[in-house]
Amino acid sequence: MQVKKRPQDVSVRYIKGVGPKKADLFEKIGVHSIADLFYYLPRRYEDRSRIVKVRELRPGGVQTVVGEVLKTNIFTAKTGTCIFEAAIGDETSRVFAVWYNQPYMNKVLSPGQTVMLYGDVELQKRLVITHPAFAILDNVDIAESLEVGRIVPIYSLTEKLTQRYLRKTVHQAIQSYVSGAEDCLPTALRARHKLVDSEFAIQNIHFPRSFENLERAYNRLVFEEFFILQVVMALRRKKFAEDGIGHELGDGLLDDFRDLFPFELTEGQKKCIHQIERDMLADRPMYRLLQGDVGSGKTVVAMYALLLTAKNGYQGTMMAPTEILARQHYVTLSKTFMPLGLSVRLLVNGISRRDHDMIVGEIHKGEVDIVVGTHSLIQEKIDYKNLGLVIIDEQHKFGVAQRKELRGKGKIIPDTLVMTATPIPRSLALTVYGDMDLSLMKEKPGGRLGVTTYCVTEEKRQLVYDFIRGEIENGRQAFIVYPRIKKTASSDLLAAEEMYKQFKGEVFKDLRVVLVHGRMKSPEKDKIMTEFRDKKFDILIATTIIEVGVDIPNVTVMMVEHAERYGLAQLHQLRGRIGRGKYASYCILMGDPKTDASRERLSVMTETDDGFKIAEKDLDLRGPGEFLGTRQSGLPELKFGNIIRDFAIMEKARNEAFERIHKDPSLKDPRNGGLRRAIMERFGGKVSL
Repeated sequence: MQVKKRPQDVSVRYIKGVGPKKADLFEKIGVHSIADLFYYLPRRYEDRSRIVKVRELRPGGVQTVVGEVLKTNIFTAKTGTCIFEAAIGDETSRVFAVWYNQPYMNKVLSPGQTVMLYGDVELQKRLVITHPAFAILDNVDIAESLEVGRIVPIYSLTEKLTQRYLRKTVHQAIQSYVSGAEDCLPTALRARHKLVDSEFAIQNIHFPRSFENLERAYNRLVFEEFFILQVVMALRRKKFAEDGIGHELGDGLLDDFRDLFPFELTEGQKKCIHQIERDMLADRPMYRLLQGDVGSGKTVVAMYALLLTAKNGYQGTMMAPTEILARQHYVTLSKTFMPLGLSVRLLVNGISRRDHDMIVGEIHKGEVDIVVGTHSLIQEKIDYKNLGLVIIDEQHKFGVAQRKELRGKGKIIPDTLVMTATPIPRSLALTVYGDMDLSLMKEKPGGRLGVTTYCVTEEKRQLVYDFIRGEIENGRQAFIVYPRIKKTASSDLLAAEEMYKQFKGEVFKDLRVVLVHGRMKSPEKDKIMTEFRDKKFDILIATTIIEVGVDIPNVTVMMVEHAERYGLAQLHQLRGRIGRGKYASYCILMGDPKTDASRERLSVMTETDDGFKIAEKDLDLRGPGEFLGTRQSGLPELKFGNIIRDFAIMEKARNEAFERIHKDPSLKDPRNGGLRRAIMERFGGKVSL
């Protein structure tokens, strides 16, 4: 008996009508094997299944009709356009099909043929369908047509690949190979969730006999994709069930910690501290994502974790994406922990070689309790004596490999706390960070008056400048942000360097104006930020270098130039740099939005300052792939599922995945054989079984 080859083991070149040359076309759309072709899903469908009589055709709609070719005509219009038309009729009336600049149609259609047409019907003195999809039905069963008389798939194409050819190729592949496809979902799981088998799903996602079948196929494929992804998350999470550091809680530690601050902790901070404390007392490593909107006080929560690990005799490290933020954390931690006798060190590229080597030596000897830094913390030559806690701030600025590298510095797997001020919708968090426990902080510390946001166009520029001047006369300071450092000949965008000169020489020549941007050397940037924080300047002209972590309570105005050029998340981050003190603050978005999407983004910014609502809207506008990308997830983008629309399916798939890995951690049960093979084929060495 001949064993059928699995679709993933057969190249598309072996499908009839493809061959080596056309296989190259499929390579361009990411299709290498027949399995790839099965999972190259249509982007939409056209319902060409309802056939009407010619007299039932109505202008202004897409319809399907069957008739006889009564006559054809080809001619050249005065404009030079070649026009081919065919009169198609049945016993009720006639309609004209027209093709422009396609003279070959004269050899395709001829009187006496029976044809099916699908297209947009127009009234042009007579009923006309321009460039219809069609099928010649002579000696052909309508039910066998791939073009009309059915729900027809519409694919994304590349040059030289046509819809008709792609449909035919997919159909041939399904007929020849779909029975050899292995179903990676165990039978009992499919039965529990009423999921069709993979053969039915592949057939009906491409050539559905009904919209009900299409929905069943879609649900099956989406569940499969989410399930495999969540199994990978469960496998990653399983690694953190290994032995970790079981911290001990000293008497009154939390009370002592609270006494370090002149303010009351928010309920959100207390809840997250309790979750982190519980994780750190357990003997398995903590792996937690702390999400907090801008200004919600995440750093305070992180400081408690650092204090707990230091009091247990372990070292803690805090990695930030920029030197500015790292230095800010260093100043905060040093001042706070100095009374407790904890040793805090800063390790960034900007320090001298002598200081750098001295700090690295102190870390190795265990003379440092807490290390704050940037990527320097994961340099190979840094050897921690007893690393107990890793904190990564603004995690989206780091890749998975960097997080893993820092964790790998511990002799035992250290507890890991990952922080982000970019609110991530729950649907996305479960997809990308599904291997982590989640903590949320939504409320902000009391005593803050919030930020009022305005969208302003060019004609009100002088009013904005006058408003900024008024705030400065009241003792406040301002940020003005530009999308680029220098002006270029190819762009009319305002730039930071040129506007800095204009402000100093004309607009604000009596005020103290300073410039900071990413191309400056670290010591210069740090000096400027420190002096601005110390109120030696009134206005800071900047690029988006200030979007992360800058905390200067006296700044009450944030003006963003060309605001339509920024994404929602970035605008929200920039706005989060103000409103951090006891004064009313104002975010002024200066721009000229020309698209519906950019207008909607700016409108959302004026309507809410809730980062989670903004994140949901941002996800909706941009889609999951662009919202987060794949860099930090270490996983491929989803092909089928939409994490917003299909969230209910994803939650079911996640529950099943974690339960399955709990019962069969290495997927050795024969019933999980197909699932195991699917994971190895899709993820390769990224997943350890």
